[in-house]
Amino acid sequence: MSGAVALFTDGADWHAARLERAIIRRGVECRRVSLNACGFAVGRTRTGLLLPGFGDNLPSGAFVRVVGQGSFEQVTLRLGVLHALARLGVPVYNTARAIEHCVDKSTTSFLLSHAGLPTPSSVAVQSAEMARAVVKDGPDCVLKPLFGAQGRGLRRLSRPDEVPEPEAVAGVYYLQPFVPPLRVGEWRDCRVFVVGGRAVAAMVRHGRSWITNVRQGARCEALAPEGTVADLAVRAAAVVGADYAGVDLIADPNEQDRWLVLEVNSMPAWQGLQSVSKVDIADALAADFLRRVDAAAPEGP
Repeated sequence: MSGAVALFTDGADWHAARLERAIIRRGVECRRVSLNACGFAVGRTRTGLLLPGFGDNLPSGAFVRVVGQGSFEQVTLRLGVLHALARLGVPVYNTARAIEHCVDKSTTSFLLSHAGLPTPSSVAVQSAEMARAVVKDGPDCVLKPLFGAQGRGLRRLSRPDEVPEPEAVAGVYYLQPFVPPLRVGEWRDCRVFVVGGRAVAAMVRHGRSWITNVRQGARCEALAPEGTVADLAVRAAAVVGADYAGVDLIADPNEQDRWLVLEVNSMPAWQGLQSVSKVDIADALAADFLRRVDAAAPEGP
């Protein structure tokens, strides 16, 4: 392999540090780049892109760990840079299209359902009146930020008057029916980590409440990445076009031994999962990423 790879991240990041070490261990130069500092430089650089640390050259591959917070315009520009890199033949892991499919939870739900994967019903509307009508019809709903992550901003709604005003949800109401636990008070779901079409690690998350994200205090328990949950997770990652993904599943209370795909995360954290997994997740990611980069490299003379 010739040329450095770009690792798109932002600030001090435990995950990026592990990825960087795993890539360097394989003899490949890795340069951390913030997408906040990237842009287009049409007519000013040979590539037409502004990539700090690369000048007129392209990276041999690009691993997207973080896109970063920003305005709609800023995020659009960063995704545009990723689209442009792919257009120029740079392997981008995950692609901008996969990130777009996952960041927008309503699109994820549509794609999962359209592919025939078991997933909760969902509604995404742009008016409080329409959202109140959904909540009124019951049962309890979970209101999720369309672009949210790590359990932030989730609300359980039982009555129409609990629906917030549009300013509190950026004008979009994404609603799923509340999925009750199999046993009262046992709040748990499953996270499966998929890399290159294979489930490499999994865990059960035991929540302190119905919000089971690790960042919200959930306890992690190792789970073998095999069987139904692994199969569903691999299929879900493929549906959204993700090279790697963290797939969240929950047991269906209405049908024994059936799982529902809740979300597919295209830039998943794995610190909690790593604490209960024997597999070095960063190493698995680096191996698959560099395999893709090698496969895309032009053949020598």
